[in-house]
Amino acid sequence: MFKILQKQSLAPKVDMMVIDAPYIARHAKPGNFIILRLNEKGERIPLTIADSDSEKGTITILFLKVGKTTESLGMLKKGQRIRDIAGPLGHPTPVKMYGNCVLVGGGIGSATHYPIIKALKNAGNNTTMILGARTKELLIWEEKLKKHADDFLIATDDGSSGRKGFVTDVLRDVISQKPVNLVVAVGPIRMMRAVSELTKPHAIKTIVSLNSLMVEGTGMCGACRVTIAGKTMFTCADGPEFDGHDVDFQELENRLSFYKEEEAEAYRLFMSRGSRGQGFK
Repeated sequence: MFKILQKQSLAPKVDMMVIDAPYIARHAKPGNFIILRLNEKGERIPLTIADSDSEKGTITILFLKVGKTTESLGMLKKGQRIRDIAGPLGHPTPVKMYGNCVLVGGGIGSATHYPIIKALKNAGNNTTMILGARTKELLIWEEKLKKHADDFLIATDDGSSGRKGFVTDVLRDVISQKPVNLVVAVGPIRMMRAVSELTKPHAIKTIVSLNSLMVEGTGMCGACRVTIAGKTMFTCADGPEFDGHDVDFQELENRLSFYKEEEAEAYRLFMSRGSRGQGFK
């Protein structure tokens, strides 16, 4: 059982938790994730380790409440416990001296960038953070990310903060102004696809995180298989990060829609029970 030490709402439908998990905290590296299960019969869900403190023995997760399990997780309060957390899992982000690094975050994906940008900066890189969201109130961890960015840029769909437009518009400008040696994109699939298509003609190394596709996290179920450079791989066991220029994004988008009907039905039943005080049964 893992105790929740801190709980905070960061944006509409987005919560943050600090959890007591000493073993995971000691071994966590940028890019790693956990698999979480709320109860004995609960769904296993993957969540990126957004931060960790080996001295305090804590990990930090951020999650978007979009389905049955994340809504249930959001109902837990400080002091309550989560039954199972497995981790750290996945291959860590390859951190070394690249030169000019640009990190592109969309929505809650920006939280994944926090340990990555810290590590890249500590390795001596020049870091540019491009943070994107539909509107200002959905920007996440703006101040935390700023501390480790040499340049910090924002794009919002409605222009309520930073530049009006998409993160790819800002990235295109950055590429035109200076040499870029590495791009790390985390966020919605379509955003990562657009970033990869933009950087490919410039031959800029581009890393994308495909953690949204994972189910059980060990490679046993096969639900997270993707085609990378023509080869079948598993997001959880072989990733979650891959070369964006090698990803078959069309197959990936199709796979993400496989269980939409079942997910919607589970969420509908959960909310109907929850309204009668039975949300965790």
